[in-house]
Amino acid sequence: MERMSLAAEKREGRGKGVARNLRRQDMVPGVLYREGKAQSIKLSKSVITKIINTMSGEQVIVDLEFADGDKKIALLKDYQIDPVRGELLHTDFFEVSLTEAVRVSVRITPTGEAIGVKRDNGILQHNLREVEIECLPDKIPDRIEVDISHLEIGQSIHVSDLKFGEGIKLISDTEELVLAIIPPVVEEVAAPAEEVVGIEAPEEAAEPEVIKKGKKEDETEGEEKQEKKEK
Repeated sequence: MERMSLAAEKREGRGKGVARNLRRQDMVPGVLYREGKAQSIKLSKSVITKIINTMSGEQVIVDLEFADGDKKIALLKDYQIDPVRGELLHTDFFEVSLTEAVRVSVRITPTGEAIGVKRDNGILQHNLREVEIECLPDKIPDRIEVDISHLEIGQSIHVSDLKFGEGIKLISDTEELVLAIIPPVVEEVAAPAEEVVGIEAPEEAAEPEVIKKGKKEDETEGEEKQEKKEK
């Protein structure tokens, strides 16, 4: 694990107004936690921003060096960035001892290109991107690498398949799915409507029977009247 030195100063003031003033001075407010206690600190915004940009999601041990000669070993646990301006707003550090184990989350990094993706157009589906471990601070790995080049469609990697160095205790569930190669998505195309052949158009509806009877009765009545005249 990479280890960096960072100048820090203890601060007394709190609140949004104090934080804004610090940022105008190219400083960033932060907090250093240790066993339920919290120490407010401030750091160079440009320096800590550079460290965060080079971390790439990896764990970093920082030697916080204070102006009064005090030194603290800490992990950068969290930070806040303005979603609009992209400006670093706040940092959280967790003080550690090189002789005491700590629990941390480490990123899982796939290496290689799966056969199922390269050859068969499968899709690499991520399910778990970090795994929780416990170890001494100087044993924390930068990342957990897993080779996926041999994976075919339908195959997967679970937490139990990951490899860890000596002195590292796994905390995450070994049955959790890390990633899998799934079949490519195939879009269904609707079949064109088939033309119906051999069916003749229906004939015009026959004239209602009641109308036919009416005409026949009229014709019979006319014949009777003609016979009477002849007589």
